[in-house]
Amino acid sequence: MASPSFSAPAGGAVVFARKEPALVLQRLATLPKLSGVTAAARLEVRPTPEMISCGIHEIDELSGGLPRGCLSEICGPASSGRTSVLLAALAAATRRQEVCALVDATDALDSVSAAAAGVEMERLLWIRCSQASAVGPRASDFGRRTSGIGHQTLGEESEIRWPRSDARGPTTDARLEQALRVTDLLLQSGGFGLVAIDLGDVPDSAARRIPLASWFRFQRAVEPTATVLMVVAQAPCAQTCASVLIKLTAISYQLSVKSGLGPAHAQLLDGLHIEGELLRSRMQRKPSQSVAAFETKAVRIA
Repeated sequence: MASPSFSAPAGGAVVFARKEPALVLQRLATLPKLSGVTAAARLEVRPTPEMISCGIHEIDELSGGLPRGCLSEICGPASSGRTSVLLAALAAATRRQEVCALVDATDALDSVSAAAAGVEMERLLWIRCSQASAVGPRASDFGRRTSGIGHQTLGEESEIRWPRSDARGPTTDARLEQALRVTDLLLQSGGFGLVAIDLGDVPDSAARRIPLASWFRFQRAVEPTATVLMVVAQAPCAQTCASVLIKLTAISYQLSVKSGLGPAHAQLLDGLHIEGELLRSRMQRKPSQSVAAFETKAVRIA
């Protein structure tokens, strides 16, 4: 078979006189810049990820569940039910005999409430970012992009030194830096059914400063695994790296008056009526009804 002939017009562009697909691909493979490029027709179809329950039936009906090997994001303001969804997901995963990890950026988890919600604490690795006065020997993308951080070079023992923690605890930037590094280590190590990052009490302005490169690195790290990566925040911060994005809003509160406890006008919170809206889903076509409602109940602990 004759090789395709080329003609170079005045503009310098190369035009194929004969269209032979196999020979064209063979010719392109010899070019140094295109030697590692795979043709779209030869790409393997990525299998649909397995969907698991998040522990709340209404959320599962809305989004189909949480996809393994993907990043899912739950966002909402304070008292919107985001912690309830987080605890429900951890409880469902531990009931499946899976080991889970929670990166608590602000040390806000109440272990007693988590156990009351059904989380098997012996299967939960709880990372409390409360002693983040010093971090490891290499700065992450967040550390390089954050102002006000001292960098001291000591040859091979160079170290990033954050501002020392005062009586109020470490700074928000130090907590986020530690949370990102720990998440990276957890995803690289593998073996977890669910890895959750709780940024619910982190100011929205600080969470938005996390670079897209960090979320993209997490997405690529979790992609070949069976781990569910879940992020809880006040507002969307993972951007396009999130395969599932759900926004929560509290519609109403259920209050009750208990006599003998505190002042006469005191009321206790019995539960929330929550509305969840599916803002993004790459697993399936977005349903026409992308809003679901559910209720949470308060558990009284003696």
